[in-house]
Amino acid sequence: MRMLVFGHGYSAGFLTPLLRARGWQVLGTTRADPDRVAAAGAVPIPWPGEDARLRVEIAAADAILVSAAPGPAGDPVLAAFRDDLARARPRWLGYLSTTGVYGDRGGDWVDEDSPLDATGPRGQARIRAEADWRALSDQAGLPLHIFRLAGIYGPGRGPFEKVRNGTARRIIKPGQVFSRIHAEDIARVLLASLDRPAPGTAYNVCDDDPAPPQDVLAHAAHLLDLPPPPEVAFEDAPMTPMARSFYADNKRVSNRRIKEDLGVRLRHPDYRSGLAAILAAEGASPHGLSPAPVHDPRHE
Repeated sequence: MRMLVFGHGYSAGFLTPLLRARGWQVLGTTRADPDRVAAAGAVPIPWPGEDARLRVEIAAADAILVSAAPGPAGDPVLAAFRDDLARARPRWLGYLSTTGVYGDRGGDWVDEDSPLDATGPRGQARIRAEADWRALSDQAGLPLHIFRLAGIYGPGRGPFEKVRNGTARRIIKPGQVFSRIHAEDIARVLLASLDRPAPGTAYNVCDDDPAPPQDVLAHAAHLLDLPPPPEVAFEDAPMTPMARSFYADNKRVSNRRIKEDLGVRLRHPDYRSGLAAILAAEGASPHGLSPAPVHDPRHE
């Protein structure tokens, strides 16, 4: 079996070893980091660049996962390979979207049937991309599955480095919560979908515990045996425009469908389990060093 991944990044790096253990061959596109893709066990394909090879691989793939984000001109995979995809016959096609498509709900719950009401440019771009993939799927009979990911964290993507070096701040915006998902559990959900394909279905991929970001930082400090980072009111917090934009959306995301339809049991059902796992995966101990994290505004 052959899996082709467009945008073989952080999340795909957790899925590839699971597929390889089942005997799959995985090929993944990358812009500039073929060594990282190869280290995960996938065959790297430079893209943009090797379009002719990718047309061959699209035709040969048993499964295709699209992790590339939409740009100003829309979805880059559709822009380059719409006709090739329309002729392809994979048994499974996955598109990684985001829970940002639901917009702000004032802390209320959303599920996969909730309206897509994003107002920010990134959320709106994802809504358009989802619609474009659905249109192609309907036209060509592709077995599309949409996965709306919450805030991703895992080894190398956590709050520990900022807590250790004293730069973390607990930003307080009363009533604000975020949903999250550990990268290991993203891979488990995708694998479960491959085992139980249900074309046309969307899945929220998040844990059981939407939580205020300041609680996550406080628990990270507790695990490191350090005092909690200082509190800063949201209005006074120095943040980039992108980081601040994350706080415009406040919602709790239901993950019932991945449990009931796919039979998923989350390895990390809340941030407490996930943070403990990050320390274990990084081989870190209290006050020890860990790899520099990839920035995530939810860990400000």
